[in-house]
Amino acid sequence: MSNPSSIRNTASLQHHELLRICAIYRLAIALVLLGVFYSDIGAGALGGHLPALFLYTVLVYTILNFSWLVFLRQKAYQVGTGQIGLILGCDILVFLLLIEASGGLNSGLGYLLLVNCSIGSILLDRRMSAFFAAIASLGVIGLQLYNLISGQGTSQDIVAAGGLGLLLFATVSALQYLSARIRSANMRADQQSRQAAHLQRLAQQIIERMGTGVIVMGPSSQPELINRAARQLLGYDLHSEGEQSDSLRHAIRAWRNNSNSSSRPLQSETGSELQLNFTNLQHENGCSTLVFVEDNRKLAEAAQKLKLASLGHLTASIAHEVRNPLSAISHAAQLLSESPQLREEDHHLTDIICRQSQRVNQIIENVMQLSRRKVGDPQEHNLTDWLQQFIQDFNTGTNSGDQVQLELPKQPISAQFDTAQLTQVMTNLTDNALHHSQIATGKRLAVISAYYNRERACTQVDVKDSGPGVPEAHKSKVFEPFFTTSSSGSGLGLYIARELCETNKASLYHCRSVDDKSCFRVEFVH
Repeated sequence: MSNPSSIRNTASLQHHELLRICAIYRLAIALVLLGVFYSDIGAGALGGHLPALFLYTVLVYTILNFSWLVFLRQKAYQVGTGQIGLILGCDILVFLLLIEASGGLNSGLGYLLLVNCSIGSILLDRRMSAFFAAIASLGVIGLQLYNLISGQGTSQDIVAAGGLGLLLFATVSALQYLSARIRSANMRADQQSRQAAHLQRLAQQIIERMGTGVIVMGPSSQPELINRAARQLLGYDLHSEGEQSDSLRHAIRAWRNNSNSSSRPLQSETGSELQLNFTNLQHENGCSTLVFVEDNRKLAEAAQKLKLASLGHLTASIAHEVRNPLSAISHAAQLLSESPQLREEDHHLTDIICRQSQRVNQIIENVMQLSRRKVGDPQEHNLTDWLQQFIQDFNTGTNSGDQVQLELPKQPISAQFDTAQLTQVMTNLTDNALHHSQIATGKRLAVISAYYNRERACTQVDVKDSGPGVPEAHKSKVFEPFFTTSSSGSGLGLYIARELCETNKASLYHCRSVDDKSCFRVEFVH
């Protein structure tokens, strides 16, 4: 919707511009009359009847117009209707005196009243402009009557004065009508332009907030528009040169050369498989390409969630049934290990039974936790303070040899999450980092780094370890349930962590950090 105050401001600017032009015109007319009076051009025509009155009137009129122009500039052309009416009244009086000094309407000065009354019809309202037209008409007719009574005029002058009066009223009425139409058209055009600008801003906000990535590539393969979702899905800025941006441009050029297929796959910087859908945008400067970017992984995960949801109910019931006999086996193995008649070799076998029973019990606990997982309640929290408290709580329940370092920015950062679920995510990721650091270096070390990523416009937390990272062959499987490379792991830790992140509208993925360390990154919702 257009703003009424902005429409009034536009009309005010047009009003000020007209005032400036009129002030310059009045000064120019005074100087022209003065120049014509002193030259041979107007000899006998202007000021022939009363030269002294003509000269003094033009001099005063010139000084008045110059002062009025200076006054307008000082006031930034912001004056009231009363001041404009006073100046128009002075104009009418001046021109009546000049007509009298020049011997009547035959001098042609009466037509200058048309210009002044026309200006009044534009700058003033209908009643005021009609009032000044009546004053000018009565003044001209009265002047001619005075000349007729004094024996200096004829009846033809009265007819000419009446004709000039009718012309003044006709001109003012016509200009009033035209100016009203012009103002109405300007207001409609201004409203339409502002409505179009409002719709454009609304469309930009909608595109920027869309979950689907939107990219518009120009004819020269330069990005004309890219929304936040596209930047997050791609993981890089299209305005910068690089291997990833070149691959996208290559995919667009390939589609332009062969548009039989409207979609193409693309690998993002974060390892996600993206689906690109193309369409042409025709415009007067050429043909741009509209690209929709979607994450195939999310589509596949949505389908997988449906399968796991039905499978979860089955596995939960199975796990519950297995848990009771497993407890009996574990308890029997513990009692058997306490028997004094048991040989050393048999003690080793009972230890194996107890350890594997604990592992199976942990798997059952994770499966049952998945089946009864509640929906998260993400709220805005100070992530800086929360991570400091998390490190204190984590160090309390771990071995003294574990080292967890925390890297925080100087300014506090915030994020939306469920504190209980984020605690479980960070615990799983930190334990995973400590484990892999120990395998690679023999030292249990994890580094947690929190910061605000300006390019992706979101808060991120990196959990880094000293290990070599996830092998290329395992990147697509690392978040799958029951996938593990460890003989003692259940393969559900990362899967549960990612599920909890998605419950909080966050994302979890593996990447290399800025200092080239293996890290799992939690990216919170904008």
